[in-house]
Amino acid sequence: MAWVYLVLASFGEIFGVMSINLYLQKKNYVWLLSIICTFSAGFFFLSLAMREIPMGTAYAIWTGLGAAGAVLMGILFFKESAGWKRIVFLLLIIGGAVGLKVFG
Repeated sequence: MAWVYLVLASFGEIFGVMSINLYLQKKNYVWLLSIICTFSAGFFFLSLAMREIPMGTAYAIWTGLGAAGAVLMGILFFKESAGWKRIVFLLLIIGGAVGLKVFG
């Protein structure tokens, strides 16, 4: 169950960063509240995951999946560049997270 919590924590990171971007575009207090809620949920699920997963592994996977998810959100919803080099390094981040799970 700890790995499920860690994935949920990563979604908190991804949607938190997306909420920051939307807040900066629209300056709406709904998005400010969304920032607080999504990051809080992410930290909560990270703390649950760290009960069973070592800190270094949990943090590396949380930030890696969060970064990869934020890049994908930027490409899919905010018209950020999707060049092949960017995709290659995104896959390296994801590969590193998978490697920590498999070999950790």
